[in-house]
Amino acid sequence: MNSIVTIKPARRKKLTSLLGLTLDGSRLAGTVLRRQNDALQVQQTFAVTLTLDPLTAAPELVGREIRNLLDGAGVRERDCVVGVPLKWVLMAQTELPDLPAADAASLLQMETERGFPCDVATLQLAQSACQLAEGRQLVTMAAIPSSQLARLETVLVAAKLRPVSFALALQALQPPAAAASEGVLALVVGETQVALQVSSRGGVAALRGLEGAIEMEAGQPVLHAGLVSREARITLGQLPAEVRQSVKRIRVFGPRELARQLADEMELRFEPMGMTVEVVTAYAPNEFGLELPPAVSLSAAFSLAAWPLAGQPPAFEFLPPKPTLLQQLSAKYSSGRLQTIGAAAAIILLVVVGLFAYQESQLVSLRTQWNGMKAKVDDLNSVQGLIRQYRPWFDDTYTGLSILRELSLTFPEDGSVTAKTIEVRDGNVVSCTGTARDNTALLRTLGQLRDSDAISDLKVEQIRGKSPMQFTFEFHWGNGGGNEN
Repeated sequence: MNSIVTIKPARRKKLTSLLGLTLDGSRLAGTVLRRQNDALQVQQTFAVTLTLDPLTAAPELVGREIRNLLDGAGVRERDCVVGVPLKWVLMAQTELPDLPAADAASLLQMETERGFPCDVATLQLAQSACQLAEGRQLVTMAAIPSSQLARLETVLVAAKLRPVSFALALQALQPPAAAASEGVLALVVGETQVALQVSSRGGVAALRGLEGAIEMEAGQPVLHAGLVSREARITLGQLPAEVRQSVKRIRVFGPRELARQLADEMELRFEPMGMTVEVVTAYAPNEFGLELPPAVSLSAAFSLAAWPLAGQPPAFEFLPPKPTLLQQLSAKYSSGRLQTIGAAAAIILLVVVGLFAYQESQLVSLRTQWNGMKAKVDDLNSVQGLIRQYRPWFDDTYTGLSILRELSLTFPEDGSVTAKTIEVRDGNVVSCTGTARDNTALLRTLGQLRDSDAISDLKVEQIRGKSPMQFTFEFHWGNGGGNEN
């Protein structure tokens, strides 16, 4: 299964050249590739910094800025494949039992509507399935708001570009369906975050963007490798055992210094578990099934352009389908005989419209009544729309507030123990990081937490330093105190 609703895109001409673009924070990087027989040739490469945000600035202005930057780099290619930022992507996951295709599609549709916090009609969806034992499937669903994609497409058109694909840069570097990606945890160090993907059994088993893993200090990026390691362990722990046990390799992509730093941390944490860690700095000789340029540099922009030229579609495609239903029907039923039938049907329709003209006088009076109540109905529909939009985000247990209240009552008022971040996953798994003045203050706080009836399975994940100490602990929030204010 590649999508909930299969829409056949319009046939495109076979591309012989393509511009690969990646957007990471304010950094726009690109590579122009040309396919000559069974070889790839690099035409241009560039990396620039945008002054305007494509999601907030006027699309015409952003498009003009990109066009000026491309002209400055000598880029004339119009067809492009864009690596959309992973932070745009909403994720959901479900496990499907062994069912007939029709029942599986129906169940997956229902799980999709439940898994995303908004109307799925406003999203561009893609999915990938990992095959499990006994016919089961672990399905990873990805979605991007259609409004963001439409805005990006407007920006590209203003830049005189023709988008042929919206994909993920991470999956261009590590295609999940490739045989070489079996049992691989891939990490890509970007400008503002670290992207994580677990590929196993022919599909994507996990896909995350780790916010807060990279921070800027004095204009230089600082990588929190320990955070990445901890989140990677958590991600693997949430996977089914058969998928988790298949992961044997960790591949790290990104700037050499930061990638090496992250690889060292991952080796320390995961090599005792039987996993190998490598920093990927170059392409394999037969990476794309085509001859590569000599001394080509590894980059997401190159991979984004190379895979379509090699005839391989992306794992997740987010480009909205172009042909409308009317255009498809027009192309399918364009024979002369059917055109004659259509003309006859149009004449009959005109006759029927004339017969219904009498009803127009009655509709005028009904419209008058409607105009009298329209304002109240619009107000009611607006309120109902807000209720439908925000209902999935709230419940009557106030779980988040209850957790924050319990922590605020437990932490000492003298500031000897303070929290930096509090993360709640799955509604009841709480992870807290912070600082403590000394070990005694931290132990006293942990003891009070263990005494709480609402807290169970309290575990200290990490302690660094002595005075002050940096700590990370995790616990499960129980039913006790769940309705407290």
